[in-house]
Amino acid sequence: MTRKEYSVIVLVLGALCTVSPFSIDMYLPGFPAIAKDLDTTIAEVQLSLTAYLVGISVGQLIYGPLLDRYGRKIPLYGGMFIYVITSLLCSLTTSVEQLIAMRFLQAIGGCAGLVSAQALVRDIFPANKTAQAFSLLTLVVAVSPMIAPTVGGYVTSSSFGWHGVFVILAVIGAVIMIGIFFLLPDGRNPDPSYSLKPMAVANNFFIVLRQPQFLVYMLVGGIATSASFAYIAGSADVFITIYHVSEQHYGWIFAFLAFAMIGSTQLNHVLLRKFKSEQIIKVALYYQFTIGIIMTLGTWLQWYDAFWLVIVMFLFLCGHGLTGPNTSALSLAPFVKHAGSAAALMGSFRMASGGIVSALVSLGNNGTPLPMVLGMFMCIVVGLFILLVRKINKLYRARQNKGKAATITWDL
Repeated sequence: MTRKEYSVIVLVLGALCTVSPFSIDMYLPGFPAIAKDLDTTIAEVQLSLTAYLVGISVGQLIYGPLLDRYGRKIPLYGGMFIYVITSLLCSLTTSVEQLIAMRFLQAIGGCAGLVSAQALVRDIFPANKTAQAFSLLTLVVAVSPMIAPTVGGYVTSSSFGWHGVFVILAVIGAVIMIGIFFLLPDGRNPDPSYSLKPMAVANNFFIVLRQPQFLVYMLVGGIATSASFAYIAGSADVFITIYHVSEQHYGWIFAFLAFAMIGSTQLNHVLLRKFKSEQIIKVALYYQFTIGIIMTLGTWLQWYDAFWLVIVMFLFLCGHGLTGPNTSALSLAPFVKHAGSAAALMGSFRMASGGIVSALVSLGNNGTPLPMVLGMFMCIVVGLFILLVRKINKLYRARQNKGKAATITWDL
């Protein structure tokens, strides 16, 4: 594979991965306008974000088996077609209930890109290069928060209104479909022996879940990276409603915070030359835990205005680009045959975690930034706890095995 081919493939896979970030981030500045236009509250509009995350979680479990049975591209085309149609329908909704329903269906279609991209990384790149490939994908994805909310803010404040945001998303989906057709390799061949019967599908998922490495890093990565969803769910209300930032300025704040993920992703690419993914994940979580204490305590004591809250959140999110790609690579590393199902489970769990966290942030809305900040911090606390439990368990088993070996030697 030449450098040019490598770059083109990463770009297309990155575009697939940006479908969901664009779908999430672009309409955030429009929350107040949507609430006013649909005669509802921002808290109810936030449920459309939760519906999208739930849709991604459910949809990936559907696409995983389909990708293993029919290959990568056929399910991908079907999903992207659904995404384009439902994006247009979102622009035509006249009630918050319709918007929530259409966002759920939009996610069912759009998540095909996310799970397909992760499976194709496992198909196309050798095992020792997957972490670097995921790191580059994360870099491409990290650019979307710089673009999406800014564009969404200007579109929402224009004559097109928030409806125009969903029309733009439909156009983006159509362009990506063209790129898939002309530029993306097919990946792993279809496997007609892969059964789609419910019991067989459940058994394949169970096979994946029984792999200890997958289970641990799926949990750690899924929960820790849900911190970004706590931020996404609460940031529009915090900055626009509480701190009275305009939609356009909110987009620029979002873009600035995206630099945290871009910088750490680039750093991860360099660190992988000298350190293992396991080492990077551990240090990143300890770092975010430390910054999280400062961020949460300062918010509770009302130390921060909008400027200083953005600064401390920037420092916190610097760890995001180190945890995400490394946990993804370690989760998928043990699989070849079941890579599609593994990618589906991993992605589904991440989005389910994000959906739960975003819902909790919305329900905990108390007119202060604390629910958002506390949600971000607790995601890191739980992720780090799981990692430490695994380490303690490994040490315990090593001591047990050492004791058994000593006993056997003494008996002989």
